[in-house]
Amino acid sequence: MYTFSNKLKTFSFILMILGALGVGYGFMTSHKSLDDVKTMLTEEASGHGGGHAEEATHVVADSHGEHGEVAHADDAHHGDAHAEHVMHQIHNRPWSALYVAAFFFMMIALGILAFYAIQIASQAGWSPVLFRVMEGMTAYLLPGALIVVAIAIFSGDHIFVWMNPDMINPESDKYDALVAGKSGWLNKTGFIIRALIFIAGWSLYRHFSRKFSIAQDTAEDNRNFKKSFRITAGFLVFFIYTESMMSWDWIMSVDPHWFSTLFGWYVFASMFVSGITVLALITLYLKSKGQLEFVNENHLHDVAKFMFAFSIFWTYLWFSQFMLIWYSNIPEEVTYFVTRFQDYQLPFLGMVVMNFVFPILMLMNADYKRVPWFVVMAGLVILAGHYIDIFNMIMPATVGDRWSIGIPEISSILLFAGLFIFIVFTALTKAPLLVKRYPFRKESEEFHY
Repeated sequence: MYTFSNKLKTFSFILMILGALGVGYGFMTSHKSLDDVKTMLTEEASGHGGGHAEEATHVVADSHGEHGEVAHADDAHHGDAHAEHVMHQIHNRPWSALYVAAFFFMMIALGILAFYAIQIASQAGWSPVLFRVMEGMTAYLLPGALIVVAIAIFSGDHIFVWMNPDMINPESDKYDALVAGKSGWLNKTGFIIRALIFIAGWSLYRHFSRKFSIAQDTAEDNRNFKKSFRITAGFLVFFIYTESMMSWDWIMSVDPHWFSTLFGWYVFASMFVSGITVLALITLYLKSKGQLEFVNENHLHDVAKFMFAFSIFWTYLWFSQFMLIWYSNIPEEVTYFVTRFQDYQLPFLGMVVMNFVFPILMLMNADYKRVPWFVVMAGLVILAGHYIDIFNMIMPATVGDRWSIGIPEISSILLFAGLFIFIVFTALTKAPLLVKRYPFRKESEEFHY
């Protein structure tokens, strides 16, 4: 039975405390008034030359006569609207940073739950020695998903603009006909109901699969294994549908004007490879502590092989989505990439290097997949790349060009990393790390590639 060390427990608490303090600081410093933002914009413009400074302070040279006064009034109104828009972007940043980190760690748990279900449904013979690590990781899914939904609801239109009732009110100056047309789906009540259905289905499968897995340890027959197999087949059908709808609701709807028919698969690839990567890192950590002695280099090779394969799969979907949208050149779709090439070029193109080029170079060789420090290094880069992937999905629609990787973003990562470590490693203490009477246990222990 694994024992959650006091050092690791303390480490997780320190991460959560530092993260919570940083998140609080991020919220406090983001509350800028309209006057503060105007001053900031003036200072920024002054740094780019007199012409920009004049535009920022809305000075019109010809202020004499009727035409000059009208022009000055229009320019001032435009300047106020721009300053208000920037103010909202600054206010959105801590909410968005918190949401990105919350979703990132939730998707790791959801991705490994799908991977675990696939192993059971396919009756894989190599992976049962890793089942308890997978089950421990999935313990984070329920609290992690509820946190994501809570942030979405309480943030209001800081993240999801369609949550602003003025956008569907024809009498409001913020009325948006396209958002109003989608209000049958994009409304708070529907969002919450769908989210609860998603979370309930995922969590129920996790609960019963874990229950049958532990019960199988002391069973005299394979009845629990067969039950687990049957519910897994149903879960995978449920997962395919709900994962796509979840990606529409929880990510794509941050920009209700944009859509992509590949988006559900794209998010799936990101969560799948992230989950498998964390599985590799936790497995290697436990082995370094003298646990999982039954896991050998062949198991590590296969996990790293999945990391390699799904990094390529993610890249295939990334390129497919980009190429199809670029080729069709439909304004409602292409704006997604225009925004990211203009304001997010470094993180947007950088994540392709981190999620594709680096894993290819590190993990293509079969021998490297067996070297723990190689797998750890590749895994850390892959996880950083997929965090930036989620960052690129959310931030352009919420903070625009006011993005940065600073205290709000780093603190949010620390907060949820600490919570993830605490929940996962606590779950690992609840059952033996090796399944006792699983039908393919012997095959898994003797697995050789």
